[in-house]
Amino acid sequence: MMRKSITLISLLFLAWSITQAQSDDDAFVLKQIHTAALEHGKAYTWLTYLSEEVGGRLAGSPQSKQAIAYTFGELDKLDNVAAWKQKCTVPVWERGEKEQVIIRQNGNIVKTLDVLALGYSGSTKRNGVQASIVEVHSLDEVDTLGFALDGKIVFYNRPFEVNEMNPFHGYGKAVDQRVYGPAKAAKYGAVACLVRSMTPNYDDVPHTGVTIFPDDVEPIPAIAITTNDATWLSNELKRKVRTDATVITSCKAKGNFKSYNVIGELTGSVSPDTVILIGGHLDSWDVGGGAHDDGAGCVQAMDVLNLLNQIGYTPRYTIRAVLFMNEESGLGGGKAYADSARTSNTFHLAAIESDAGGFTPRGFSMEADPEVFTRYYRKASDWLPLLEPYGLTLSQGGSGADIGPLKSMKGLLVGFKPDPQRYFDFHHTRNDRIQNVNERELELGAAAITSLVYLIDKYGLE
Repeated sequence: MMRKSITLISLLFLAWSITQAQSDDDAFVLKQIHTAALEHGKAYTWLTYLSEEVGGRLAGSPQSKQAIAYTFGELDKLDNVAAWKQKCTVPVWERGEKEQVIIRQNGNIVKTLDVLALGYSGSTKRNGVQASIVEVHSLDEVDTLGFALDGKIVFYNRPFEVNEMNPFHGYGKAVDQRVYGPAKAAKYGAVACLVRSMTPNYDDVPHTGVTIFPDDVEPIPAIAITTNDATWLSNELKRKVRTDATVITSCKAKGNFKSYNVIGELTGSVSPDTVILIGGHLDSWDVGGGAHDDGAGCVQAMDVLNLLNQIGYTPRYTIRAVLFMNEESGLGGGKAYADSARTSNTFHLAAIESDAGGFTPRGFSMEADPEVFTRYYRKASDWLPLLEPYGLTLSQGGSGADIGPLKSMKGLLVGFKPDPQRYFDFHHTRNDRIQNVNERELELGAAAITSLVYLIDKYGLE
């Protein structure tokens, strides 16, 4: 009996020793990854070019084509990386000449607002449209007012809930008025729509973004105004002084055209038909440089391949960086990629999306088909002791728009979560430029994603 006890203790000690050795090895690799990112990362150099040399990259625009050519070329330069372009179909919209919103009281011009047309806004004649303004705070309020809005300019003015600790939650509660509000107003005869910018800040910077008009609704001019101007306009309307606006836009929807996702991969040495994907979206709005949204996610995905090369790691599975086209206005790239994956029956063990800016990494949120999620999440949670020294946590939650169509394939979907507090300072604005991205934070984000890729690749998710 004593011998059996000693044998059991010896086996347990051996198992502990092996586990501890593996943990030490993994900690060493994660340290290598972070060192390589800070010393040899390429993300900031790539992002500088995308933001400052290419600039805003609306799907189908000349700038989007430059971005495709540039990122394909940079991926193709990386050792051991195969790069290619994947066709997708994207809608093309042009902003046209500078938008104008001129406020009049009793016929006199009192203020010209700093504005941006929302994506897929309609256009006006050269002299614009002029009408009185009706302030609302919800889509339901528009339904209540109904055809009393005929011939009016509807002004959506519901602010972020600033008590939300995560600004993305505040965004989610406010953004319906931008996405669906103009079409709702148009159904009741409104001639134009003004929308409070999607930011918790009080500032003088307008934030654009997509608005959706169903096929049976003729697009009307839809304009984002700054939060300071929204507050001023609301106060003026409360004074009961007759307040009109002249709105001038020359936007144009041009139809659907061919574009491309850009893909680069390190082929797996054991199971090359199983893929671990990392990605971001290559398109951005046409103002600013699309640095945080989402050049950062694209260059971090590219840098994962670079960093694995830097540490000399040979993956078991295929590690694939995908730069999706058309996330901002239709998910053309994400849908095309998922269709191709289903057609080829390519199993994506995990897909990681970075689309929340290039800020300090905080962790990852995870989702999957309910049939597989519990065991995947339990496995990933085993790695927390390795991730926590880098300030990284794991949580259950959403992943990303472009990888969402892969969910039915029953892999793990992961959203990279940097610190969210400053994201809506820059989101969809002229200020989304490289000077507002911290190089160290960006590279640490690439290192965090690479660390998770390494652990999934080494241990799988079962």
